[in-house]
Amino acid sequence: MGGTRARWHPERVTTSPVPPLRQAVQQIPAYVPGARPQGASAHKLSSNENPFPPLPSVRAAVERAAGDLNRYPDMFATELVGALARRHGVEPAQVVAGTGSVAVLGHVLQAVCDAGDEVVHAWRSFEAYPILVGLQGAVGVRVPLDAHGGHDLERMADAVTPRTRVLMLCTPNNPTGPALHHTEVLDLLTAVPQDVLVVLDEAYVEFVRQADPLDSRAVLASHPNVVVLRTFSKAYGLAGLRVGYALAHPEVARGIRTASTPFGVNHLAQVAALASLEAADELAQRVDAVVAERERLVTGLRAQGWTVPDAQGNFVWLATGARTADLAADAAAQGVLVRPFAGEGLRISVGEPAANDAVLHVTSAWPTT
Repeated sequence: MGGTRARWHPERVTTSPVPPLRQAVQQIPAYVPGARPQGASAHKLSSNENPFPPLPSVRAAVERAAGDLNRYPDMFATELVGALARRHGVEPAQVVAGTGSVAVLGHVLQAVCDAGDEVVHAWRSFEAYPILVGLQGAVGVRVPLDAHGGHDLERMADAVTPRTRVLMLCTPNNPTGPALHHTEVLDLLTAVPQDVLVVLDEAYVEFVRQADPLDSRAVLASHPNVVVLRTFSKAYGLAGLRVGYALAHPEVARGIRTASTPFGVNHLAQVAALASLEAADELAQRVDAVVAERERLVTGLRAQGWTVPDAQGNFVWLATGARTADLAADAAAQGVLVRPFAGEGLRISVGEPAANDAVLHVTSAWPTT
C-alpha cells in the first residue's frame, strides 16, 4: 500500500487463521438462556418471564410508535428518565436507562473497574455476574450463600479488600429466591468502605412480600456509594424489548452514562416503558396475581416434602443436586420447561395457573431427597 513494504514479524507467527481472542473472553462460560419450546406446545417456565401478555394500552402505544422506526431513538431516553425520576423522587441526572438491567450493570462495571479490581458477589446468584466481571478484566470474589439460600452479608463484608471496587447484592436472589431486609443492608453499608460501590440488583423487587423490605430509595438517599438496578422485563412484562435502568448519585450516574451504548434503548422500548408506568395500578394487579400463584406453588411443593427457600421473586428453587439434569429432562418430556443449574438445582418460574398445576403434577412423582 503506497509503496510501503509489508513487515514480517517472525515472533508473531501463528497457525491460527484468525486473530486470537482475549484470554478473559476465552475463559468466560457462555450465558445459558432458558429453554424454549420446540415444536409441540409446552409451559415455558425457564426464563422468569411474566406470564401475562402486554397490556392493551401498552401494545397500542407500541403500535402507534412503530411508524417512527426509521428514526434514531432519543439517545438519553429523556422522557422515560424524567418519568422514572419523578417516580423514585430523584433528579433526572441520577437515572440512567439501558438495554435491560444486565447491560446497565455491565456499564456500571465499565465505569468503575480496571483490570485486576475485585467484585464481591454471592454465589449461586445471577448467572451473568461472572460473565460481566470477567469481560471487564476484573476478578470475581464469590461468597457462598447461607444455609437458607440467601446472602451471607457478614462473610461478604469480610471478603472486601483494598482491591474491591464493587459489592453486588441480588435481592431477591436469582435463582434461589430470598430477599434482603432493610436493616441488614444498612448494617452492611456501615461495614463497607465508602469507596466501594454497592450495587442493589432489584430485578424482582415488585414481587417482594416480606416484613422489613429493603427501601432502596432511602438507602440511595443516604449512601452515595449505592447504585440501584431495576428492569421492565419482569413485573412490567417487557422482556422482549430490553429496557432497564440505574439509580445512582449524579457523579456515579454520569460515569455509567458515559460507558453506555449510544442510542441503546430503542424507541419502542422507551414508549412501552412509559406506557407501563402510566398503567402502574393495572400492572400491580397482575403482580399480585403472580404472587398469589407463587404462594400456591410454594405451599404445594412443601406439602410434597420439598424444602423450598423463601421465594420473594416470580420463581421457586428446588435443590436437586446431582439429579438436576435428569429431572429437568423429565419435566421437559411432560411439557414443562424449567431452568436447570447442573449439579445444583432447578429454578421454576411462576406461570399461569395451568402451568403451575402442571409443575405440581410433575414434581409429585419425584423423590424429594
